[in-house]
Amino acid sequence: MRMYFSNASNPVKVVFFVALLISPWLFTQAVILVFASDKEIESMPTCEINSGNCAHLGGGENYRMNNSLPTQIDINSSQAWDIISNYIEDNDGKILVETENGINYYVHFVEKTNFWKFPDDVVIQISGNEEGCIIEMHSESRLGWGDVGFNPDRLNRIHELLV
Repeated sequence: MRMYFSNASNPVKVVFFVALLISPWLFTQAVILVFASDKEIESMPTCEINSGNCAHLGGGENYRMNNSLPTQIDINSSQAWDIISNYIEDNDGKILVETENGINYYVHFVEKTNFWKFPDDVVIQISGNEEGCIIEMHSESRLGWGDVGFNPDRLNRIHELLV
């Protein structure tokens, strides 16, 4: 049996080894490109029953979130919007939908996981009132059946920034 790379130079062997090593990542990126394209979400979504890749806080439907987290917060809606805008920028989020009327804000953005670059849709709605504002947040992975806790963790991080 002949070994194809036995006579190859070391640089060729290194290139082959690196290509073999990164091929799962490249394959995953191709799958994401084909099966997880961007779609605008223009109204607050809900999580499917028994979903393992979704989290929701507020709007009367907390899913995979601590029920004791307040959705009425003591800052005005424009301050909350500034915090959310900074979060999106700091985490390289891609805004797909953004609406505001001075007191109410809505944004749908995509945040990707660090290494594998799985896209997660994040939707945040801020409604101003006399006591401050009410927030509703949703985070959902586009692919798979589980998120290893990323979506609830993300919403907890955003909530901590707001309170």
